[in-house]
Amino acid sequence: MIGKIKDAYLNLRLKYKMVILTSLVLVAFSIGGLSILQYAFQQYNKEIYRQSAQALQVSSNSVEAELKKMERLSYQIATDTYVQSYLKELSNSDSNYDQFTIGMELRKRLVDIGALNKYVQSIQVYDVADKEFVSGNFSMNLPSDRLKTMKQNATSEEGGVSWVSPSEQDPTLIATREIREYLEFSFDTIGFVGVRVDIEEIVHELTNNLEQEETSFLIFDKAGKQIFSNQSQVENIYPSQYDLSEKGYQLVKYNGERYFLTYSEANHLDWTYMILTPYSNLFTVITKTRTAVFITYFVLFLLMIFLGSKFTGSIVNPIESLNRKMKKVQTGDLDYKDTELGTSFSKDEAGQMHENFKLMMKQINDLISENYKKQLLIKESEYQTLQAQVNPHFLYNTLESINWSAKMVGEKKISQMAESLGYVLRASINMKGTLIPLIEEMTIVEHYITIQRYRFEERLVFQQDIPEKYRHILVPKSIIQPIVENSIRYGLQEMIGVCTITVKIEERGEDILISIKDNGPGMEENYINRIMTGDYQPKGTGIGLKNIEERLKILFGENYGLTIESEKGQGTHVMIKVPKEGETAYVQSVVSG
Repeated sequence: MIGKIKDAYLNLRLKYKMVILTSLVLVAFSIGGLSILQYAFQQYNKEIYRQSAQALQVSSNSVEAELKKMERLSYQIATDTYVQSYLKELSNSDSNYDQFTIGMELRKRLVDIGALNKYVQSIQVYDVADKEFVSGNFSMNLPSDRLKTMKQNATSEEGGVSWVSPSEQDPTLIATREIREYLEFSFDTIGFVGVRVDIEEIVHELTNNLEQEETSFLIFDKAGKQIFSNQSQVENIYPSQYDLSEKGYQLVKYNGERYFLTYSEANHLDWTYMILTPYSNLFTVITKTRTAVFITYFVLFLLMIFLGSKFTGSIVNPIESLNRKMKKVQTGDLDYKDTELGTSFSKDEAGQMHENFKLMMKQINDLISENYKKQLLIKESEYQTLQAQVNPHFLYNTLESINWSAKMVGEKKISQMAESLGYVLRASINMKGTLIPLIEEMTIVEHYITIQRYRFEERLVFQQDIPEKYRHILVPKSIIQPIVENSIRYGLQEMIGVCTITVKIEERGEDILISIKDNGPGMEENYINRIMTGDYQPKGTGIGLKNIEERLKILFGENYGLTIESEKGQGTHVMIKVPKEGETAYVQSVVSG
């Protein structure tokens, strides 16, 4: 039974073996470790949340209770008959002395109402002229910008209370509202009241136990601005930094340390309360659980290492054997002989690779033999090609005879034409290489120009600007002469005046740009497109521009070729792009092809 199971496993495909191994690892770790971790952290998080939520709820309710008292105090001041009477008298009095005595009475009234309350810093009352009347434990004149904010908030609530957050100049929280005249039921605004509340004193007394546990208590307004913090080291924390979900707590990182964050929305005010507790303070709850998890994981890890090594061996060993065979072939031993004929490989992917390697080596040897036979045929073809060159040799030998006969009778023009034609013909026969030096290509062009000058005389002007350092770069054979011929056939023959043809060499990075430019009649864009696609009948040698374009791309790659710029009546400019190291680029192209 065990033997059958083993054979079945060995014959499985490689991916199925990996699935079995992965499944065993996942099942072992999931059942053993993750179950314990999940249980431990669930219990841990529930306990933390219960304690933090309870502390946060008690603290936030206590804070809001005190703030509600401050709201009622502001309402009591705004509706007090004496305060309203004093403000109306101030608005109707022009006497400084009367205003002073009324102001004194108003301040005394504020003290009677609650200006000396434990959590009240001061009570600020303003008349319609923004004249300030202050009473309290720690009185101060509010800055103009703070007064402006207070009045804007109070006005927006139309008699209701509004809270102004602390600022750098004034660290207190202000409960502000409009004072509206109701004695005569006009409800006109006759002033403003602001109760400056010592929020720090309120929170410190109500959350003293949190400070002893190094826990931070924070309050934020609806705009996310921090109203209070009992720990200076968390002044730069804001609700917008975290995704405050509905569950009310989460683990966060702050200044490189982990914290447990509990948060809730205020029941009365549109504020957010947060408690930030160092994670290390709560860590002792599950120390024993973590130790147990570590031991369990360690035992399972050792077990998986042992089982994994057994499983992996059945996969890796055949592959290593195949690798040794490949290295032997890499040394040049193509006469492959299997040194492991007595070894039986399984039928999975590794065994199939061995079989495919045998077939591949057999095909390589067959291809080598076939290639050897093809080389013999190529040599035979070259021999026949040499025989076929007898007639062209006879032709340029005849031209050479004409040349000497013309020299003997003094016909210099005929002699030069025959000599140039013979050179062009000889070059087409003798230059067997794919690439030739630029100087040889230009020599062919110069002999061709010599022949054409006797036909067109002073109407043909040929110029070349080729620095000495570029004369020996390698270029494809017969790429400049056909373009010069096109300039004569399509340019000079179609015009009456002088045709100037210029050949120029420029260097562009690692490339060379060969420029052939004429001042002929030019071409339309539609005709240029037909030339580049080969959809036209050439008048010259039959070597069209499309032919040259394709040869350049075959030799050097898609980045090289021809570019034509021409406009009707503006001449034609043909640019040939070739690599500076032509031979190196050609070899790389052949190898990659």
